[in-house]
Amino acid sequence: MTIADFMLSNNIGDDSFVEPFIIAEAGVNHECSMTLARRLIEEAAFAGANAIKFQTYKASTIASVNSPTYWDLSKERTESQFELFKKYDKFWKSEFEQLKKHCDEVGIEFLSTPFDIESAKFLNNLMSAFKISSSDLNNKPFIEHICSYGKPIILSTGASFMWEIEQSVKWISNYGNPLAILHCILNYPTDDENASLAIIKTLRKKFPSFVIGYSDHTLPKDMKVLELATLLGARIIEKHFTHDKSLPGNDHYHAMDKDDLIRFGDRISKLFQLLGEEKRRPLPTEEIARTNARRSLVSKRIIKAGNKIKYEDITWKRPGTGISPKNIVSMVGKKVRQDIPNDSILSWDMFE
Repeated sequence: MTIADFMLSNNIGDDSFVEPFIIAEAGVNHECSMTLARRLIEEAAFAGANAIKFQTYKASTIASVNSPTYWDLSKERTESQFELFKKYDKFWKSEFEQLKKHCDEVGIEFLSTPFDIESAKFLNNLMSAFKISSSDLNNKPFIEHICSYGKPIILSTGASFMWEIEQSVKWISNYGNPLAILHCILNYPTDDENASLAIIKTLRKKFPSFVIGYSDHTLPKDMKVLELATLLGARIIEKHFTHDKSLPGNDHYHAMDKDDLIRFGDRISKLFQLLGEEKRRPLPTEEIARTNARRSLVSKRIIKAGNKIKYEDITWKRPGTGISPKNIVSMVGKKVRQDIPNDSILSWDMFE
């Protein structure tokens, strides 16, 4: 199932638990190596991601030469946005077409976030949906251009006020594109205490007509942040992905690897096994307990044939194979067909 299919088939307005669509955000962790990019695709598919997403840009169109940093310089030492983007902007149309083909071969969906109109044009032929990054949340002309393709849109909302999110949602809604809104904190990495996962619930209440998800930048650790996000209603989970978390620079240091993703998949499987179905009914495994742990009306003494039942003649005891205690009032006054021994489970055929 593609992300577009997932968004269109999701029962958006209900409160049911849904196993999330998982996007492994490779970004530019391929470091302009096709061999490494293919490895990331293969490892993400092996680990259970539904999609892998890259980033498509040219330094000259995304940042001015004087753009300052906003990341942890102890992890990524490049001191200019322009210079950082310049290091990783070598992939273009041909490379992404090859990566799309490789995704198809290994069974994982290809996605890439465009950061300019030219890349959006050729990516349109490769993807079922578009991702708009938090950095373009207020970029009306770019958002409207993306909307013009008529495809579902995934909108990240890092570093924004609610009114800005509402503004962007309005722009997209004017075009009618299916929309998913991702809670996101634009810190690399995000400290756990700043994850603000309660915003997932806020977004679900504010935008009940749209799919709500979570784009995570916390350190992977035990992956419980993503587990909690799922329980809070995030139906799309996006997290940076790498083949080696120990590598310096860029997005390796706060990304998950295949082992983290497998661990999360195992946790989610167990979680949904524990959640079960939301419809309240006895499980087949409960039938024996339902029968034997519930109670029936039982005689408290010998009751002779022809007598009428009095309230003080009966009580309720296990098992639940006889007349239910809920019928005790209607039992009073019924005529007994045959002698009923003491401590007998009452059944309807004992009475006229």
